[in-house]
Amino acid sequence: MTRPPSRRTVLAAALAATAATGAGAALPAGAAAVPGAPAQPLVDNAFWTSYADWRAGTADGVRAVSGARPSLVIGAPAGSTGYTDPHTGKSATWEYATWTSPLHRSKVPATEVIASWNARTPAGTWLQVELRGQYADGTDTPWYVMGRWTSGDGDGDIRRTSLDDQSDGRSTVWTDTFAVDDASTGTRLVSYRLRLTLYRTPGSGLTPVVHRVGAMASDIPDRFTVPASTPGLARELTVPRYSQNTHIGQYPEYDNGGEAWCSPTSSQMIIEYWGRVPTADELAWVNPDFDDPQVCHAARFTFDYQYEGCGNWPFNAAYAATYRDMSSAVTRLGSLADVETLVGAGIPVITSQSFLKEELTGAGYGTSGHLMTVIGFTPEGDVIANDPASPSNTAVRRVYRRAEWETIWLRTKRYNASGKVASGTGGVCYVYWPAKPSAAQCRELRAVGLL
Repeated sequence: MTRPPSRRTVLAAALAATAATGAGAALPAGAAAVPGAPAQPLVDNAFWTSYADWRAGTADGVRAVSGARPSLVIGAPAGSTGYTDPHTGKSATWEYATWTSPLHRSKVPATEVIASWNARTPAGTWLQVELRGQYADGTDTPWYVMGRWTSGDGDGDIRRTSLDDQSDGRSTVWTDTFAVDDASTGTRLVSYRLRLTLYRTPGSGLTPVVHRVGAMASDIPDRFTVPASTPGLARELTVPRYSQNTHIGQYPEYDNGGEAWCSPTSSQMIIEYWGRVPTADELAWVNPDFDDPQVCHAARFTFDYQYEGCGNWPFNAAYAATYRDMSSAVTRLGSLADVETLVGAGIPVITSQSFLKEELTGAGYGTSGHLMTVIGFTPEGDVIANDPASPSNTAVRRVYRRAEWETIWLRTKRYNASGKVASGTGGVCYVYWPAKPSAAQCRELRAVGLL
């Protein structure tokens, strides 16, 4: 279901232990800390995607392209630089160009920030996404690398990678997440810029094409439980069902095979829900004896060579957006009512949760981190999920109790099997949708901060 604990998990567990003594009180999603005060936002999303957005940033060698789907590309490169790939040992020279976003002041002074992007990178190109934030005291973080990414992994490509060991003593980047080291000190990030660097083989004329970049900033209160939201929708979307467990032992170089492929398996289900599939040529590398080769393909092309896993959140979202006219984002939602908003518009949601076996009735397992897809709700309000941790494709569809699901997804603190305080994701999810959503979908995506 998941790979062994990552650096992200280890840090989150340490933060959980630090805050455990004061973290027992539950707060509903979106609730203010002061009784009687108006609800304060817990999540702030900011994305740059329009032609005006690209023009508003600071460009050095890039140009904005207008049209049906505006984009950012290399114009005249700003220079060249060398890069030695830590995962292959290969050194190469690359032309580059940069774009820096305007300063975004978050509506939520944040303890965590997760970036995400939508782009295409032809062979021989790649991109880097960085974040530089400002603390409430006016001091700045360094430029943190949030990902070095390419959609391919051929001989002319770098290896997709997060970057370890980035810290200024007050905050740290753990795989894909910027996190304040000790939230109890009151340290918060109040604003930030993102910087895109686009790379290509010198003289090639190639370019990455970026359609969207942004980040989710949040300050989720310490909570072991949350009250269940009131059911408001009975609907089930018809989403393909794939089991990760049918791939156990396949391509162990990608995070030990299917055992840990919950994230790419979930991503592939939603990609195909929207009618996108890999081509026969793209799947030609997969052993023809393996069923559902597209799941193997998703694992390979979401794999983070530093994290040594397929669970890098923005890498999964970026993979989904490599398909024709697809958009994606990593965010946090406040409750299952928000998920109902999206499902009601025909948009399934991939959620991240961790739990003991006894905390989710009917699952039959426990996990320190697992991705599932919410595809609907029963008339009673319970969650209908495609759970990839199932023995077969036909067993993937599950119904889970609403209150249990909401708690294991939205909490930030939990007790693990040893009775120690560990972390929860606080409502992290992936959302994938067509680049040209319907009017109703636009309305609901705006309602949850994604447009």
